[in-house]
Amino acid sequence: MASTLTKDHAPHLGNPTPPPGVVSMVENQGIEAFKDIAFGSVAGITGKIMEHPFDTVKVRLQSQPYPPIYSGPVDCFRQSLRSPEGALRSLYRGVSAPLFGAAIETSSLFFSYRIAQSALQTVMPTLPQQKGEPLPLRALVACGAISGAVTSLLLTPIELVKCKMQYPVSSSSSVTAPKQRDPISIIACVLRQHGLLGLWRGQLGTLIRETGGSAAWFGCYEGVLIALRRDSSTTAHAPTANTKAPSPSPLHHQLLAGASAGVAYNFAFFPADTIKARMQTEELASSSSTARSLTRKQQTTFWQTGMDIWKQQGLKGLYRGCGITVSRAAPSSAVIFALNAELRQWVG
Repeated sequence: MASTLTKDHAPHLGNPTPPPGVVSMVENQGIEAFKDIAFGSVAGITGKIMEHPFDTVKVRLQSQPYPPIYSGPVDCFRQSLRSPEGALRSLYRGVSAPLFGAAIETSSLFFSYRIAQSALQTVMPTLPQQKGEPLPLRALVACGAISGAVTSLLLTPIELVKCKMQYPVSSSSSVTAPKQRDPISIIACVLRQHGLLGLWRGQLGTLIRETGGSAAWFGCYEGVLIALRRDSSTTAHAPTANTKAPSPSPLHHQLLAGASAGVAYNFAFFPADTIKARMQTEELASSSSTARSLTRKQQTTFWQTGMDIWKQQGLKGLYRGCGITVSRAAPSSAVIFALNAELRQWVG
């Protein structure tokens, strides 16, 4: 005898309802992603406003031709303050691109760092799986490297525009005229001369710096927090950079760990950043006629640029501007980590 199915007992074949646990997990991931982007952007922009004048001096020291036109950071500051365009405008020239870049960079780092942790726990069942339990430090260092590699792809075009805008104005070259130094004009010029891939000139330097630097950045931050937690009399659990914990570390611990991370990030792979900056401002350092005629084949490679700096100035040339970079990175990185953690704790 044929059986009939009532409407209530009919199988749902078209749009099966996902389990409540899956829906909750997707919603939580969406919320966490929004926090990464929003809080990371706020923290990154705040840190960039603090450090941009020092970053301008660093780029000018790194990209200056040989023989150098600045004797050191103090001399570069002095010449920038006496610039005909005004001290504030000279030191904050090109700040729009770095502010956008800082929001992209910091949010991408925190977002990809958290995703890398989740992925690592999924593919490696031997790692801690308990909710809220941090990964081993070696795993966190690996997650930091992954986040840096991902972020480098987003960061190279932004830094190319930033470096070209920060390069000192020269009256002898029409390429460096102020009217051609806004972001839109620079992007249009690069696209016209070198195509879309021209925006990623210096990508290898950014990749090396961000992969190694981010491993040092997150690894140092987590390592210092672990050390401080061990030495502290409190039993509060110190959170990782993207893990919400019931009892966060004290603010001064976060600031100290963040400052240490900033120093580690910038010092570890600084030569790669120097080479990248020289590559991205190569055309501006040339005469206007030479700059316009440079093709992709005529442009120096990452290794050629590095060897040129080494032959001209040695190790000192590769670390030119490192002192001022490390000194500004410590407070900036401390603010970024602390602000991100405090915003997460405040919002919940």
